[in-house]
Amino acid sequence: QVQVDEFGGGLVQPGGSLRLSCTATGLIGGRFNMTKSTWSMGWHRQPPGKQRELVALLDSDGGLKYSGSAEGRFTISADNAKNTVYLQMNRLTSEDTAVYYCKLNGPATGFLDSWGRGTLVTVAS
Repeated sequence: QVQVDEFGGGLVQPGGSLRLSCTATGLIGGRFNMTKSTWSMGWHRQPPGKQRELVALLDSDGGLKYSGSAEGRFTISADNAKNTVYLQMNRLTSEDTAVYYCKLNGPATGFLDSWGRGTLVTVAS
């Protein structure tokens, strides 16, 4: 069974930075293979009282997408060898306060969306 876990959340002051990590275990074939087939890795977030929204997406079509609020401040990247996806977040504001979730989809997940339980990011002074 695929298990996805997010790390790196916490309290940060406005203007600060955080790097979130997402690791996966139980992957089919043992690794999230980015060299074959169709796959996607994404970071989503759910601010308090709001719906979950896409923040950043990396996929096999060469796609690299960011939400308007993340563009220019956040960077998604992946280390295939470590089955890890990162989200570097800079110049954080209070509007970035949310639970951040990682979602993986590809042959290694049986082409099912595999979500983590989320990590809370709080931006406050």
